Amino acid sequence: MAKLGEDNRSVISAGRRHFLGYTGAGMLATVLPGCGGDNSKGAPYQQTVAMGQQLIQAAVGTGKDQVAAVSVAMVKGNNVVWQQAFGMASVPGQIKATPQTRFNIGSVSKLFPALAASILVDRGLIALDTPIVKYLPSFTMLSPEYAQITTRHLLSHASGLPGTNGRNLFTFQPVAGYAADTQAELANSHLKHLPGELAVYCNDGFTMVEQIVLAMTGQSFADFVTSAILTPLKMTNSSYLTSVPGSGAFSLPFVNGTQYQEFVNAYATGGLSATPTDMMNLAQMLYGGGVFQGQRIVSAAGIAQMGTDQTTNLTINPSPEWRWGLGWDSVLQPALNAAGVLGWEKDGGTAFYSTEFFVVPQAQLGLLVTGNSGYPARTIAETLVLSALREDGTIAALPAKVSTSAPALASGPGAASGAGIYGNSDSPYQVIAGSDGGLQLNQWDADTRGWEAVGTYQYRSDGWWWSSTDTASYRFTVVSGNDSEGNPYSYRYLMKRVVPGAGYAYLTLPVGQQLAAAVPLDSAWQARVGTQWTLTNDAPSAVPIVVLGNPPAFFTTLAELPGYVLYGNSDLRYQLFVPVSDTLGGMSVKIPGNFGRDLYEIRFASASATSLTLGSSIYAKL
Repeated sequence: MAKLGEDNRSVISAGRRHFLGYTGAGMLATVLPGCGGDNSKGAPYQQTVAMGQQLIQAAVGTGKDQVAAVSVAMVKGNNVVWQQAFGMASVPGQIKATPQTRFNIGSVSKLFPALAASILVDRGLIALDTPIVKYLPSFTMLSPEYAQITTRHLLSHASGLPGTNGRNLFTFQPVAGYAADTQAELANSHLKHLPGELAVYCNDGFTMVEQIVLAMTGQSFADFVTSAILTPLKMTNSSYLTSVPGSGAFSLPFVNGTQYQEFVNAYATGGLSATPTDMMNLAQMLYGGGVFQGQRIVSAAGIAQMGTDQTTNLTINPSPEWRWGLGWDSVLQPALNAAGVLGWEKDGGTAFYSTEFFVVPQAQLGLLVTGNSGYPARTIAETLVLSALREDGTIAALPAKVSTSAPALASGPGAASGAGIYGNSDSPYQVIAGSDGGLQLNQWDADTRGWEAVGTYQYRSDGWWWSSTDTASYRFTVVSGNDSEGNPYSYRYLMKRVVPGAGYAYLTLPVGQQLAAAVPLDSAWQARVGTQWTLTNDAPSAVPIVVLGNPPAFFTTLAELPGYVLYGNSDLRYQLFVPVSDTLGGMSVKIPGNFGRDLYEIRFASASATSLTLGSSIYAKL
């Protein structure tokens, strides 16, 4: 749920800051499908396997999304009942993918810092609810509340850290020092919310766990995870790509006629390269309460903490379906919950790969599907897990699918109070109230530098605004109260309701926060409107440099919202900043879930400076 899976790329726009990157779809060469390593003959779950083969073969073979390779494995109890790969690991070499082909599994990697932290707890080296400054005395930020951040906050997206250090996140050559660079960046940043106030997807929290592991063990994060987790789990085809690998078979992106190897330098937050079969060993350990093949890797209490709902004490949480665990996106997976089954889910994406990992602890079932971006990972994973549960008798029948058709029209509150501009970390929305009680929804478009119509929506009997042509629906939610510092707050969110995956449950998420007009821009900020800026300090092998050609970022304004500047490009996306001073542009929104993730501040050395810093990235004026 962190990124809503590949079925909701229309909900979350591309850009490295979303840790999905621009998808490989549309950049990968069309290939003929192939499959290898099918060990399912004579195994259980024949119906599920046959269905999975059909779904994945269709995804690889259509050519529509140009998916080069997909690999899958499923485990029941102590037995891997299915492992199979489809398509090409190397497009120009026409090398078929096999179950031994490694894929970058992206944010599914977040389970490993959660396990590492649990092991440190087991060893008495840290406590989840102790502020991390005890373990990292060098950690500092501009907001004094940084001293309240705990390891639990880091692992449950509730720390308040800005989001993702985008510098050298995805590269085509390994770049060392990402975690230290992130800590240095944070020293010059403010929190975007108080620790524990809300949960908004935050990659940097997991990167800081790298620093804690190093400080408390003397080992790098990659070395610690390898020795304490990967080796005892016999995950021999899994590793962090800290250097160019000398062995192993990898799925390799093929972009604009060139084949590359992708390196994810944020190891804890998304840097593991693995096979689905290896990940089935992890699944066994997770539903085995920390034990794998008779060897205890981590305490049962640590596994239980990872699977515990971390949202119960949040101050702001307008999306009840979001049940973060430690490392997990969901410890009450919505589709499985609709079937009456407890399931844990983690999805992951990199610049070129998409992955879904499911564990159903009581049924002792696990599944991972991974492959080049562009295939419906969540749909396939939910479909197969539910099919397997029905086939083995865990559930008697599949749950009913939820409706994506608009219910009857109804008289409602009208949309006048919800009219206005809504900021987020992606691209602003505009709500226009109609005289008939309906609303027009627009989103800002970078190509035209203006508003692009999303649709016209009417109030319906279920309390949501629907369009006759859109399966998503919208409404407004106001969240108010007093924060942990005693300060009053009130935020109006534009809520979007979608039906992700296989269609068995709704997912509700705030996609924007209503903003009020601010003090008009002063001369220093007015002078920046219309200017363009180029990134100067990414590595030459950084994916945005090589593939996107380092597109310039630009400043503009919205006539409908005085006092703010809009800055970004196709890689950064488009964030509204509120000027704090002539040299600082501050964050303007506080949004749980996904659309408040990866917020930044803009810093200038002086009012007339011709370079700016955004996170740890430096941009020069063109």
